[in-house]
Amino acid sequence: MTTATLLVELLTEELPPKALPRLGETFAARIHEGLKACGLVAEDRPFRWFAAPRRLAITVPGVRATAPAREVTEKIMPVQVALDAESRPTPALLKKLQAKGIAPEAVASFERRVDGKAEALFYTRLEPGAALDDVLAAIVQEAVKALPIPKLMRWGAGDAQFVRPVHKLAMLHGARVVPGRVLDLDAGRATMGHRFMSRGEIELATAEAYEPTLLAEGKVIPDFAERRADIERQLVATAQAQHASLGEYADLLDEVAALVEHPTVYVGEFEAEFLAVPQECLILTMRANQKYFPLLDAAGRLLNRFLIVSNMRLADPSNIVAGNQRVVRPRLSDARFFFEQDRKHTLDSRLPRLAPVVYHNKLGSQLERVERLERLAGRIASRLHGDVAAASRAARLAKADLVTDMVGEFPELQGIMGRYYALNDGEGEVVADAVQSHYQPRFAGDTLPASNTACAVALADKLDALVGFFGIGQLPTGDKDPFGLRRAALGVLRILIETPLPLDLAALVGDAAEGFGPGLLTAADFESQLLDFMFERLKNLLRDAGHAVDVVDAVLALRPTRIDLVPAKLDAVRVFRGLPEAEALAAANKRIVNILKKAEDELSEPDVALLQEEAEKALFHAVVEVAPLVRSHVANEDYTDALCALAGLRAAVDAFFDDVMVMVEEPLTRQSRLALLRQLAGLMNQVADLSRLSA
Repeated sequence: MTTATLLVELLTEELPPKALPRLGETFAARIHEGLKACGLVAEDRPFRWFAAPRRLAITVPGVRATAPAREVTEKIMPVQVALDAESRPTPALLKKLQAKGIAPEAVASFERRVDGKAEALFYTRLEPGAALDDVLAAIVQEAVKALPIPKLMRWGAGDAQFVRPVHKLAMLHGARVVPGRVLDLDAGRATMGHRFMSRGEIELATAEAYEPTLLAEGKVIPDFAERRADIERQLVATAQAQHASLGEYADLLDEVAALVEHPTVYVGEFEAEFLAVPQECLILTMRANQKYFPLLDAAGRLLNRFLIVSNMRLADPSNIVAGNQRVVRPRLSDARFFFEQDRKHTLDSRLPRLAPVVYHNKLGSQLERVERLERLAGRIASRLHGDVAAASRAARLAKADLVTDMVGEFPELQGIMGRYYALNDGEGEVVADAVQSHYQPRFAGDTLPASNTACAVALADKLDALVGFFGIGQLPTGDKDPFGLRRAALGVLRILIETPLPLDLAALVGDAAEGFGPGLLTAADFESQLLDFMFERLKNLLRDAGHAVDVVDAVLALRPTRIDLVPAKLDAVRVFRGLPEAEALAAANKRIVNILKKAEDELSEPDVALLQEEAEKALFHAVVEVAPLVRSHVANEDYTDALCALAGLRAAVDAFFDDVMVMVEEPLTRQSRLALLRQLAGLMNQVADLSRLSA
């Protein structure tokens, strides 16, 4: 059977850089799936995807020209409809056979097979394999339709639509062009290289020659990963030669790799006087607007040099460097102007400008929110026995930089500029740091606020949002979370756990709710809904951290609102689960829970005078003996010792269930035994619901 490498390439105008890798991977994966579905390539056959600014492509080795024939079995119809009493074909069956082009004589070869509740006839035929020439264009067309493209373009006089105009289609099977038409283009073997460094139109001799031909003649590195790695090697080497470092650059590297076909790194510089502007402003304007890589010294301070990733490699790059230096200068001048103008007004004086800024039409303005944050941050700082005045002041100023020119131009700098302006206004370091870090953590893995004052403001910011939006019924649904409430919830949980802070989550929610005016929060039972939401986020957070599912479920089943104590409880349950007594006690606890669910009559405590069986007396005395020790350990947050102390109850618990009938007819005896079990359950489940550990 003839096999060869297959190439498919779409040559386009410049594709959206941030979407390029995803477009390339999806395009190739869908074509590969189509080839497999048609039997034209083996299931385990690897493929390579290519994505450059002006092309999407795939090469697949070992593609068949024609797929092998295969047996296809299809259900014809139920036997009771297809055959009469003498097993002869009915008119209904004959009509269906005629429609499918099956000879009536083939009925003798039909298989009778039970299908659901009835017996049916099945027909197996040998179906010829698909020919690559017949199906490839349709496979490519379907791959194009499946691309994650939010907005399509139409060009020229045709009806074709794509994310950008498409100019050429190459489809080669080995050295042969596979005929077909996609996006109003006939397949061929021609492609184009670099816009300026290539020799013009390039004829591809074979599919295998695609990458080496583009590299040698087209001056294009078509493989996205290789192009990205090449840029990174050049950046790192050039930075080292400059005795500098790059800082965080991964996101920008991905974008730049999607903008160039033949990357070359050059060094540019700007006037040192611009370094008087906060370096975050300069770094952002260089990265976001110009796609430059700023250089930092060993201490992380910005240097007046940057790296340019050019799409041209020249013996004398002086014009490229000079042009880029000329372009960046006005951007840096704008940043300096914004900074100088903003410092003429204090943050406090800007607060009235927050009044017309709507936070949410049902939750008031940003100024009204600031007033809530000021009260709530002070309350949280008081609970922490911290600096209430500093927390309140930081919360008051936290949103003022939203109405500065710099943040208006670069919203990513909110908080960061607030810190600079607060220090310029003479605010203390603690207040200024809290203004900057109150947004943290912004994303998974982000750093947390450092001081208790900053934590108080950060918690206030997130809790106000959570309570406010839950209070008006604006809950996240499915993938939609327009107000970032999942992120806010995780931020609260991480601050409480990782700092850690001895704060009660339910009390914090109550504090936040008090800050809203009467009648503003109208959703029914929103506080309970919010706590459910928080515990669901906490469950996922702990599981992602590697804690066992049953251990997490056992601890969170009690809905512990002191989130800072949860890690210690998880560790205690993990240790307890490893004890030889754990499985039996967990099973007994599950049995106790089930018994108590059905019990309606009860005594508050077991009546010693009603104890009859030796096993129930022994259990009673064991519980009385161990209870003070367990409660003491729990009060001292020694949860591991508390659970280990419970291990000593196993023998008494086993004997009780072996020898004692709980649900006897005599009511007082039954109530006393239920009370004993209730007392035992309360003792065993102070740290976690141990019944969740039972299989």
